[in-house]
Amino acid sequence: MRPPRPSIRLRLTVVYAAVLLATCAGLLALNYAMLYNSLYSQVDTPPAPRESVEATANVDAQKNIALAAREATVSQLRTSALVSTAETSALALVVVAMVGLAVSWVVAGRALRPLRTLTAATRRISHDRLHERIALDGPRDELKELADTFDEMVTRLEASFNSQRRFVADASHELRTPLAIVRTGAEVQLGRRHSTPEQWEAMAHRMLTATGRAERMLDGLLALARSDSGVLAEQAHDLAVAAAGALSEADGEAERAALTVVTDLRPAPVIGDPALLDRLVSNLVDNAIRHNHHGGRVEVVTGTGDGEAVLCVRNGGDQISPDEVDRLFEPFQRLAADRSTGSRSTGLGLAIVRSIVRAHGGKVTAAPNAEGGLAVTVRLPADGEPPQWTDAQGRPAVVGPALGRAD
Repeated sequence: MRPPRPSIRLRLTVVYAAVLLATCAGLLALNYAMLYNSLYSQVDTPPAPRESVEATANVDAQKNIALAAREATVSQLRTSALVSTAETSALALVVVAMVGLAVSWVVAGRALRPLRTLTAATRRISHDRLHERIALDGPRDELKELADTFDEMVTRLEASFNSQRRFVADASHELRTPLAIVRTGAEVQLGRRHSTPEQWEAMAHRMLTATGRAERMLDGLLALARSDSGVLAEQAHDLAVAAAGALSEADGEAERAALTVVTDLRPAPVIGDPALLDRLVSNLVDNAIRHNHHGGRVEVVTGTGDGEAVLCVRNGGDQISPDEVDRLFEPFQRLAADRSTGSRSTGLGLAIVRSIVRAHGGKVTAAPNAEGGLAVTVRLPADGEPPQWTDAQGRPAVVGPALGRAD
């Protein structure tokens, strides 16, 4: 079993104390060297001139003895001063080391206090307690920035968890409705003693409608999960071609609603997942046709500009409040008027669009039209700048079918 590693507080204490001790030892060594230099700088005196030496030879012997005794005393005092200074310095160094350890322990503890607060908050926070925050007070330093960053991360996690809970609840509710229809119809039909073929056929139609709605719901959920997981392929694709295909598939529904569909499909090449990009365009076209007035108008425009591929889908319909536009991009969110649009509406169309656009590094915006309806604009990074094709009259060429054209 490996021995436990020392705590970071202990390690910081040792580092602080070691730095303090090394600094004090350096200062004491410098002071000792300066003292030594000042005491012994005049020891080696230059030899006296010859006349002085000859004169000294005639000095009284007693004076020579006194001079030698004085020099011995001075040497002893020098040695005593150096020894006393060394002992005092060593004692002071020991005291400083002990005091430094204590002070370093306290300072390290105060410096690490925000980390203990962060650790305690992290232990408290769980999936059902994401409302808690550290809310660290103090100066704007690295630890305060770390605590604020952690709070922002928890805020994003809380929003994500709440969104997932709401999504699961809405999905369960939406899927329960068609299943309840199937179950109720089967129980009612089986409870009848004498059921006619027409009744069985009517029940079968209701079940087919309900199961079709559930199938579309599951298909939308799978598309949303796939787009949320990121782009799974990176291939060249053209939004104009995708729009032409989506309009061709929706031709029959548009004719039944007597819609006028105007297209201006210029090349809009992008790099991404073709299946997801086709689903993006198809959802926008289906929404524009489905949520429209009988005899209304649908416009689909593609092109490039400022290094982006642009897709704009505009439709008529009921007046939409600007405050409700953002809510339409949330899963299972419909306007009050759209809740009776029929079983084909799943409430996932624009949510899937937003998720696919984000997965491809683009952005999607929506704005209500003054005359009613909605205009949705998608911008994705373009795969180069293609030439703008024109017809013989110099007008923009149309790629794909134009189901109708307004005068």
